[in-house]
Amino acid sequence: MTVAGEMRQYQVVGRKAGTDENPNPEAYRMIIFAPNPTTAKSKFWYFMRQFRKMKKTTGEILDCVEITEKNSRTVKNYGIWLRYDSRSGTHNMYREYRDLKLTGAISQLYDEMAGRHRTRPRSIQIIRTATVAAKDLKRPNGAQFAQAKNHNQDYMGKEESTSFKRNNQPTLNFLVSCSCLSTFLNYLKWYQHKSDISLI
Repeated sequence: MTVAGEMRQYQVVGRKAGTDENPNPEAYRMIIFAPNPTTAKSKFWYFMRQFRKMKKTTGEILDCVEITEKNSRTVKNYGIWLRYDSRSGTHNMYREYRDLKLTGAISQLYDEMAGRHRTRPRSIQIIRTATVAAKDLKRPNGAQFAQAKNHNQDYMGKEESTSFKRNNQPTLNFLVSCSCLSTFLNYLKWYQHKSDISLI
């Protein structure tokens, strides 16, 4: 994830500008993850320069629309295939994340790649994404949360542990830390009245 915020998913459609010889050239559609539409269009032209002999000065953007998640209330497992450039070369990688939305999983990916591999956002290329079933998970970090025994655990009605029982009695450190003597004496009077004990 960049400073601009969470990643968003865009569908960008572009083509080469029409000429007299070819007034209706072929259009190309690309799914791009970017923080805003301007960056999505810039990435579109970056990839088109690699795949086709097209660039921004000789082409045009026909459409750029954001794609939103239909069901963002259920946690899903996402598998992400990517390619990134490091200081030693280009590497392929497969990652798994759990999130409500695909864009959230992509944001986790950018954060983790920046932390673990010192990868810049411009060096990451998303090849493919997919929703992975719990039985098909390959990474233990995501599989431990997808187990059926971890879902809907009921912690209500259990007896409170006596080993770590809460104690509301004031500690000596708190009493000594009172900076004002009058406040300390007032507290002793209030505590004696509340607990109904005699202080010597």
